[in-house]
Amino acid sequence: MSDMKTYQVPFIGCLLFCCGLLQAQTADRKIWVKSPYFKVDYTTETDEENGGKTIVWPSTENWVTDTCWVENVPLLEDWQHLFPSIKNDMEKDETASRTTICYLLEEEENETVLHCFLVMPGDVVTNLWLAHEETAILDRATGIRYKARRVEPNCWGKHFGVRAKKGDILDFRIYFPPLPPTTRSISIYGVPNWYLRGGRQIRLHRSKKAESLTLGWFFDDIPEFHTPRQVKQEGQYDKNDGHSWSVFTDAHLIKPIRENTMALWLTPSATYLAIVKEQNWQREYYGIEPGTLLVDGNGRQFKLRKAMGLPLGHTFWMEGFSGDFIAFLLEFDPLPIETTNITYYEPEGEPFDSWGANWKGNVFPSLDVQTLRENQRFFDYFPRQAVE
Repeated sequence: MSDMKTYQVPFIGCLLFCCGLLQAQTADRKIWVKSPYFKVDYTTETDEENGGKTIVWPSTENWVTDTCWVENVPLLEDWQHLFPSIKNDMEKDETASRTTICYLLEEEENETVLHCFLVMPGDVVTNLWLAHEETAILDRATGIRYKARRVEPNCWGKHFGVRAKKGDILDFRIYFPPLPPTTRSISIYGVPNWYLRGGRQIRLHRSKKAESLTLGWFFDDIPEFHTPRQVKQEGQYDKNDGHSWSVFTDAHLIKPIRENTMALWLTPSATYLAIVKEQNWQREYYGIEPGTLLVDGNGRQFKLRKAMGLPLGHTFWMEGFSGDFIAFLLEFDPLPIETTNITYYEPEGEPFDSWGANWKGNVFPSLDVQTLRENQRFFDYFPRQAVE
């Protein structure tokens, strides 16, 4: 946002966030990836038992010879809600010899469970590999290794095959001991089909309302912010006449933090972005550009819908006290849950006549979504305190 302030100029409007789908070459966190090209065994095309073509998974990097078939693999039923990008990916690559895999880490009944999802590229897939005694989670801060306990379905230490409907999303599960509440950064080893063989740092998120651990695919609750109170409606609005601007007070106050710090909340129906402003005087003016956008790594634009309790496109006054740190909350179209980086873009505003006026736009590129979501903790309401 560019913010226009009396004596301290900025104008709420211009930030850009770039986000891209995490793919195999991503160096930081990998949530979903395309598999390598798999092979089709056409010799089974008339095999009634296998039901047609057999997809032979590429090398799993394990040289054991034990094999088995697994039955009754759980299906991910609500996948379009949890992984909205998979449907588009499947439609684009329906005829290609690639498929989608992804994973999710959760705490369930005093265990840490790694869900390894596989979109079935055919009705039969062989040469899969899940886990064995080398499979472990490493706490990167303490160096403690949490070894895998078991898997579901039972294919421990074996190559295996599975039969299911093409396009089904299978949910293979690896169970580990519970991770301590202090664990924030991990590496996962010994799950080569899902490219989890160490070498990458994976950050964890713990929600404020429940001591739950989630990696990658989770939605936030809608943030609860103090809505500013309007004390004077704008008159015949004139951008060059401050007397015609609306006046607000009782903004959402937070503890002091660096100005322009941002936080992000991803929900199924909207994306919420908060940004910090320092109140240098009892009355300052701001503006929020209606053309403000979030932009992902594919160039998709997510439009600003509204600023919670505040006008768009018209300069307004905010009354408070010097030393207040206030947070504005903006609502955008929903970002895909797998978004990893965004750019916040605020366009240039219309020139106006006022002391210190600034109508230039702003761009904040390549902002890390995980970090922005972790910043939610800085935006709890903090009532003003003063000592006389």
